[in-house]
Amino acid sequence: MKKKPIIFLGSALAIALLLFAFGRTTEVKKPHAEFPAPTSRTAFSMGQYLDSMQNKLPASQSAQVGSLRQLSEAENTNDKKMEGYNRLAAFWKDSARNFLPYAYYISEAAKLDNSEKNLTFAAQLILEGMRGEHDERILAWETSTAIELFENALQKNPKSADLRIGLGSAYIFGTGRGGDPQETMKGIQSVLSVVREDSTNMKAQFVLGVGGFVSGQYDKAIDRFTKVVAVQPNNLEAVAFLADAYAASGDKTNAVKWYEVSKRLAANPDYTREVNKRIEQLK
Repeated sequence: MKKKPIIFLGSALAIALLLFAFGRTTEVKKPHAEFPAPTSRTAFSMGQYLDSMQNKLPASQSAQVGSLRQLSEAENTNDKKMEGYNRLAAFWKDSARNFLPYAYYISEAAKLDNSEKNLTFAAQLILEGMRGEHDERILAWETSTAIELFENALQKNPKSADLRIGLGSAYIFGTGRGGDPQETMKGIQSVLSVVREDSTNMKAQFVLGVGGFVSGQYDKAIDRFTKVVAVQPNNLEAVAFLADAYAASGDKTNAVKWYEVSKRLAANPDYTREVNKRIEQLK
């Protein structure tokens, strides 16, 4: 039986960035999260979610959002709808400090604008959010939305390595991590197309490492992460993943070695405590 990885630093970093940008909307029990596993199979409705979040606002803000929503949906032109969506996005980001409604309206505005720049921005925004998402319903929405945005951007620039890596990452960090090998393989194939053209693309090598990690192919993950840290020795995320991959493969010696490296790179007492717990579990 494969061991579940303990530390998923990418999620921890994503959560930290989101909390900094938008404020804490849910309780975070630990400073560094485990690899978030999907938790619910109930269908997710963005409309219902928006209604719920609006109802939790103070009365004046709730009325403001309700009016903006009605006006946006009633508009007949893309430009006016886009303007309304951007105003709603700004409200949820700056006033309510709630990530998911912000990401939703940014993505809707990007689809209407249909420019590579805005499609890419929205796709990357949602991709970062999904890395720390624990709720399977929301994760499924984030995954499908990010994939749609990356695919639309790729229609504008099909040769873009970053967009192909982003698309692959959406599959791997999204529903693929829940254990669906077909989803993970879709992501891996997209990123492999980049590595075949340029084996020195460390961003692609890293994502392939994550693909191997979530699919339980720890030897392949170790090979990819080793390549990344050889070129980028200060890449904390790659080092942490490398340590986890060694731990999951049963190589305790190398796991401890790289956990120690990650502690030095992080230089964070909370992180150090979590890693020390992991090292103790390995002994």
